[in-house]
Amino acid sequence: MSGGVDSSVAAFLLLRDGYDVHGLFMNNWEDDEDGYCHAAQDYQDARQVCAELGIPLHEVDFAEEYRERVFAYFLEEIQAGRTPNPDVLCNREIKFGTFREYASRLGARYIATGHYVRVERLASGVRLLKGMDRAKDQSYFLNAVPASALENALFPIGEMQKTEVRSIAREQGFDNFGKKDSTGICFIGERHFRSFLQNYLPATPGDIRDPDGELLGRHDGLMYYTLGQRQGLGIGGRKGRAESPWYVAGKNLEQNTLTVVQGHDHPLLYSGGLRAIDAHWIGSQPGNGARLAAKTRYRQKDQPCTISLDARGNFSLCFDDAQRAVTPGQFAVVYDGERCLGGGVIDEILPLAADHSAFSAGQRDAV
Repeated sequence: MSGGVDSSVAAFLLLRDGYDVHGLFMNNWEDDEDGYCHAAQDYQDARQVCAELGIPLHEVDFAEEYRERVFAYFLEEIQAGRTPNPDVLCNREIKFGTFREYASRLGARYIATGHYVRVERLASGVRLLKGMDRAKDQSYFLNAVPASALENALFPIGEMQKTEVRSIAREQGFDNFGKKDSTGICFIGERHFRSFLQNYLPATPGDIRDPDGELLGRHDGLMYYTLGQRQGLGIGGRKGRAESPWYVAGKNLEQNTLTVVQGHDHPLLYSGGLRAIDAHWIGSQPGNGARLAAKTRYRQKDQPCTISLDARGNFSLCFDDAQRAVTPGQFAVVYDGERCLGGGVIDEILPLAADHSAFSAGQRDAV
């Protein structure tokens, strides 16, 4: 029970279907003086819902586990010049790891969350499917959850639209029926990313250069930038240059240099494929050379591709269409239609092939 509308309605639906339901509120981050995480208000919202439903609410502190299993990884990836996705790790390590173990000790047979996904249970094993509300589908964030954890997981709102969920919450008298969805990285909240990160890692300013090596300015530290980023570069109009905006196209840790290019569709912002490490498959892995689809970031449309696997647990994806701003550290999540097969951490970007034509209007819509 996060205090949000989705987990609240999930609890109601389970109770309606005859389950013996207990709510559990997780504290995954220490309260900060500025109150960016809103944990206290979230807990009160969860209490109100549980009181309306007449179910007990447990409050548990998993902050130590979160720091060790999620936040430490986040900092390591940032230092390595990558852009990690801690929400994927939070699901694997905390919600479907630590929380699942705790619920089992309480005697729970199932765990349930308010994720917009579905699970299909077959004799051959469990399958993770996209949520019916395509705008809210969260299978991307669950791609690293083991099949063994999904076997006793319930997702009551996976078949529903968000509008239905809010309508039920309103009908049941939940104060949070109109509460905004949480966005961004949970432990940063609404504060400025740089202001947060400088408390944990030293920033090393360096040069901003174009692909030819021309000095254009200074950056505040490579950890503050990600591929495809436009804002915060501090590069204004320059004599002899077009008026097009600048975008981050590369980071060189050894030279501490940020490479930028002009124009949203500059070729250096595109790639023909990727290599991913630490592959995880929900069930059996796909066949080598299989025609599938993938996302390199949340909310991206499925991108048709061909997969190649190696014996070390890594895989490569060759996309039909060139992809913009594929970012190391993020997850490449692989799909076969409705089914989420799993994924891996993007480790390397593969250059454009000569036959990729990336800059038609239709192509830009796709990427």
